[in-house]
Parts: sequence; structure tokens; C-alpha cells
Amino acid sequence: MTPVSIASLILGLAFALMTLLFIFRIVLTWYPQLDLTKLPFSVVAIPTEPFLGPTRKLVPPIGGVDISPIIWVGIFSLLREMLVGQQGLLTMLM
Repeated sequence: MTPVSIASLILGLAFALMTLLFIFRIVLTWYPQLDLTKLPFSVVAIPTEPFLGPTRKLVPPIGGVDISPIIWVGIFSLLREMLVGQQGLLTMLM
């Protein structure tokens, strides 16, 4: 395996994992009574909160709905496609 293919694999998995965590975070917003500091919810909340905190300051809730996790799903999906997708930069280097 070349270094580019290893980097592509690692980045692809990281982007997929973060996208999945943000999707779980969207589902968790449907249950505001849950304590996100306790397991198993902290497994989703801890890695996503550094992204969501600053985004909430820039994009306020619309109609009481926090759309910042949706924004990050789009950003990570776009980055994954641009870097390791079928026409991605790292894919073309391989």
C-alpha cells in the first residue's frame, strides 16, 4: 500500500465516522431530556461539540431547531467526496 492509499483510507473512515456521529447527534436533539454528559450519549457528544459550539454562535436556531449538526453533516460529506470520493483528489493521486 502506498502512503496516499493509506491516507485515503484513514481520511475516508474519519469523515464517515464524523458524519455518522453528527447524524446520531441530530437524533439526540429530538430528546432534549437526555443528559449528554453520561454514557453512552457522551460518546456522541464529546467529539461533536467542538464543531457545534462555534457554529451555534454563527447560525442561531431557526424556529427553535438547532441546524448546526445538519450543517456539519453537509461539510463532512462534501470534504469526504472532494478528497476520497470517486473523483476525489487523493483518489486521483493513486
